[in-house]
Amino acid sequence: MKYDVAVIGGGASGLACAVRLLRKSRKIKLALIDANERLGKKLASTGNGQGNVTNLNMSPDKYFSSNINTVKDIALSSNGIAPEKELFHCILQSDEKGRVYPSGRQASALVDSLLSEIGGGNVDVFKGIKVTEIETGFKITLSDGQKIFSDYVVVATGGKAQKQFKTDGSSYGLVKKFGHETTPLFPSLVQLKTDTQYTKSLKGIRINCIVTALCKNQEIATAAGDVIFTDYGVSGNAVFSVSPYVADKQNAVLSLCLLDEADENIIADIRNKKNLGYPKSELLSGTLHNQIGRAVINRCQSDDEKVICNTLKNFTLKVFGTLGFDYAQVTKGGIEMSGVTDELESKFKKNLFFAGEILDVDGCCGGYNLHWAFSSAFAVADAIIKRQ
Repeated sequence: MKYDVAVIGGGASGLACAVRLLRKSRKIKLALIDANERLGKKLASTGNGQGNVTNLNMSPDKYFSSNINTVKDIALSSNGIAPEKELFHCILQSDEKGRVYPSGRQASALVDSLLSEIGGGNVDVFKGIKVTEIETGFKITLSDGQKIFSDYVVVATGGKAQKQFKTDGSSYGLVKKFGHETTPLFPSLVQLKTDTQYTKSLKGIRINCIVTALCKNQEIATAAGDVIFTDYGVSGNAVFSVSPYVADKQNAVLSLCLLDEADENIIADIRNKKNLGYPKSELLSGTLHNQIGRAVINRCQSDDEKVICNTLKNFTLKVFGTLGFDYAQVTKGGIEMSGVTDELESKFKKNLFFAGEILDVDGCCGGYNLHWAFSSAFAVADAIIKRQ
């Protein structure tokens, strides 16, 4: 079977690339290949199933890459500032953090809209099938023994995170023969393993607080939001937000400000409780969750108001690592950006392109990674169409 373009990967970037190609040219013949039995499976789960497709607060500091200039040109340029508006035919709304969702808050509906265009186009879809080899030509060997041929290949297979979506990292090996290498890979947007000496009693408790990540005593990230204490460390939105900054770091530390309140008010509250005869263990009763308050006082081993206040404002936890790729939302690292052009074409093999998470680009929590998936897919599709 012969195709104009073979898109390997039916996730966010693969679907966006295929739809963009079909909209630009109805004559183009596509092969869309995905290891899952259902296309867009990971996309349907994004934003806790609500479809957080982008963020209004786009800036270079929201992304991590060995070539941030390419990310700027593609994800932050005027040409790629809002691919979501072109891609999805629905009303998009933002929340107080700039996170953009479909107004219906249903990610699966977004997937359905893309699949309807795939189904109506000149596309052969191969589901539940992996690509085992890409050869010059391009000859593509599938896991069921089929061989297909294509003028262009787009590798949009994702990274190594969340293997339940068939993203186990094996796709990096498909392009190694052409000279492509990967940067070191780390789990990102993920729960963190931390010292649990003072938090063992807090398993399952959630608190809204400010989390600051430090490395070598230097602040590298901060986020406000939920923290959930676990038997291995911490989870929650605030933890996910700082995790990209510490995933590849040694000796990182989290500092939790457990109460964003003026020091004098906290000190006055503790003094009042002491005057009323509260036992030391209950000096933060009502001010913090009782168990968290006891953990703070147990840690500082003091009933001094200032010591207690300082401890709850700077409750530090050493970071020992992450919960791993199986639990991570995205992969930090990927195909070296030095090996691709500004159009995301291989510098080693003409007509071989990359889109999405497989590249050494990852973003912060809040829609940035899907924005990269869509904008990089559009860039690749447009580059291919220009050559038709």
